[in-house]
Amino acid sequence: MALENDTQAPDFELANQFGEHIRLGEFRGKKPVALVFFPLAFSSTCTTELCDLRDNISLFQRNGIELIGISVDSKATLRAFAEKEGYDFTLLADFWPHGEVAKEYGVFLEEKGFANRATFLIDINGVIRASFITAPGEARSLDEYTAAVAELLEPAGV
Repeated sequence: MALENDTQAPDFELANQFGEHIRLGEFRGKKPVALVFFPLAFSSTCTTELCDLRDNISLFQRNGIELIGISVDSKATLRAFAEKEGYDFTLLADFWPHGEVAKEYGVFLEEKGFANRATFLIDINGVIRASFITAPGEARSLDEYTAAVAELLEPAGV
């Protein structure tokens, strides 16, 4: 079961598309984070979703939110994916142990071997303030992100 709102987001450290290690806890006290789990790089729905985020990055930037995508792909695959699509945000490889972070967040699909499409908006204190998950094969909409960002920025959030 996916983590619920108003719970502490589990800390983790993963390699990004450049091989640099990024720790979620490094953002605590500094800025909120939009953690976007997606199944697989280069798949059609995931590509469309992340291109929508790329094209609307200002939604996150103007609100001081760090946008981070995460999948079970390798860092090399994520780097090729980001370069091909022009993603100017961090992609993290939940590659090994396979899907460990997705499992901590309750969104790993064991029978498929990858994470479900799940988004967690984490406030500056590391608390999940908004989240949404779509059914397998269903893309997340920009409206869901806009509503989640608004919820994150409510006085109880930031």
